[in-house]
Amino acid sequence: MTHISADSPEMSVEDFEELARNAPETVTLEFINGKLRVKPVPDGDHGSIFMWLLRQCMQHRPDLDLYPEHGLVIEGYRKGRCRPDGTLVPSGHFAGHGEWSSPEGVLMTAEITSHDYDTERRDRVEKRDGYARAEIPVYLLVDRDSHTVVVHSEPKEGFYHLVRTYGYGETAELPHPVNITLDTEKLKDYAG
Repeated sequence: MTHISADSPEMSVEDFEELARNAPETVTLEFINGKLRVKPVPDGDHGSIFMWLLRQCMQHRPDLDLYPEHGLVIEGYRKGRCRPDGTLVPSGHFAGHGEWSSPEGVLMTAEITSHDYDTERRDRVEKRDGYARAEIPVYLLVDRDSHTVVVHSEPKEGFYHLVRTYGYGETAELPHPVNITLDTEKLKDYAG
């Protein structure tokens, strides 16, 4: 039996990109640690949480853009390709880019957990580790299962060295270079 890993992937990155380009709109594909992953279609609460985050970012930092589902090449993630729920960058940063962009210049990635079997591995482990290896300064995880906002920062040697967890309703601090204070009270409305 062949063990699938980044060193022995299910397919080449080029084959993945071709498959993802031709996938139906109802499916989002990612290539994480040598494995093809299907990202579930977001539900209404997931979309509402993204809009909450978008409004918070726009209010505090109008000089930044929060892109939904923008493809990132996470080479530190062993030639991975992922689509964070949100990618925070300086305004206009992705202009002229193709479907997959380098993580260089990305200030923060954000994921909102889904209620599916793959969330534990995908959002809480694999993507977190890939973003740290790519040295993305801040990784924000809105964990709908535990009703928490988890802020990962200070990436070094492939790991985030500072992790702070805030319960819904608490004020969450997104550190430099993001420098945003999130009022998470509204997340209680989506805790169903």
